[in-house]
Amino acid sequence: MTTSPTPAPHVPAMRPWHFVLVFGLVSLLADMVYEGARSIIGPYLATLGASATLVGLVAGAGEFIGYGLRVVTGYAVQRRGNYWTWTITGYALTVLSVPLIGATGAMAPALLLYASERLGKAVRSPAKDTLLSHASAGTGRGSAFGVHQALDQTGAVLGPLLLAAVLGWREGDYRLAFGVLLVPGVLVIALLLWLRRRAPDPTEYETGLAAPIQAPAAALDTHRLPALFWQYVAVLALLSCGVASFPLLAFHAVTTGLLRDSLVPVLFAVAMAVDGASGFLVGRLYDRRGTVVLLAVPIAAAAAAIAFGHTVELMWAGVAIWGVINGVLDSTVKAVVTEIVPSASRASAFGWLALVRGLGLLVAGGVLGLAYDRSPQTVMVVIVIANVLGLGGLVRTLRKIDREKTAPFSGTGRG
Repeated sequence: MTTSPTPAPHVPAMRPWHFVLVFGLVSLLADMVYEGARSIIGPYLATLGASATLVGLVAGAGEFIGYGLRVVTGYAVQRRGNYWTWTITGYALTVLSVPLIGATGAMAPALLLYASERLGKAVRSPAKDTLLSHASAGTGRGSAFGVHQALDQTGAVLGPLLLAAVLGWREGDYRLAFGVLLVPGVLVIALLLWLRRRAPDPTEYETGLAAPIQAPAAALDTHRLPALFWQYVAVLALLSCGVASFPLLAFHAVTTGLLRDSLVPVLFAVAMAVDGASGFLVGRLYDRRGTVVLLAVPIAAAAAAIAFGHTVELMWAGVAIWGVINGVLDSTVKAVVTEIVPSASRASAFGWLALVRGLGLLVAGGVLGLAYDRSPQTVMVVIVIANVLGLGGLVRTLRKIDREKTAPFSGTGRG
């Protein structure tokens, strides 16, 4: 009796690297939209009559929505699948909301649209990362995500620079500044739809490769995360309370006359360039020196308080330091999680890390905005105090991590 031949695995229409590069271009264009908006939202709200407290709360709430809700959307994506649907919906929320912010000319709708943009980031991020992870099987995991991050940060620089040119040409015309972001937004949706047609099922990139180890359902139980993990994220939450948001920094720069509106996006572009470079460099330094490099976060965050000074030089220097802090918080802090949390529990650990950091940024937005309404000097004092406290907690926590990270996961000490 003859046996039928085993059907050959389906070969995706795109090579893995092509998928990664096109997806990176999607992120570049999307970053032009939402990072461009983030670079000018503070001064724009000031033109609508917002106080520093409101600007701080808006920035903090936006970060909480973008980070914190990933726990919810991550579980939903994992249960329901439909990764392309979640990805395209999330990007659509962002690229449609941003151009309308400047068209409103009123506080309430502008705030709702900004929140909608941040919601789009929370909706798409888990699904987008999953799609990219499949293609990375054929390119090298680190290489794929590294190239994607580089293209992502390129957009974070180009978007603010585009708005700087627009506001330099038409000073104070925020309707036009937000409106031009519709162009890269339309390109984002067009590229995503084309990419979905070319690679409708990116899991095929992993056909024939060893299947990844599946985490048991119990791993989603947050009570199985080590107690040391919760101590670590608590310290990060405290440190986040001592990091000012860029909208508040921009509010200070414009309302004190240190910068014209057209130069605020340039300031943000510089911070994003520093962010991208510092994340890469500190990550490599972490591999060589270990957790001690994270002590730079509270030290740098305290130093970044000089951005609220009364000279242009202090402001530029402080914002550059602010870029270093965010580069480390967005990258290297995650490496520690992989050393203190068993692999089966890391998905939920990263979700809770994002949620706790989002809560810290929400508190920071309100507290630092309220402090700024008293005086710029008050917000500087609050930032320094929060980071001094955070430094003490971080030193103790990193010492525990260094003692335990080389020991096998034992299941003890779980909170």
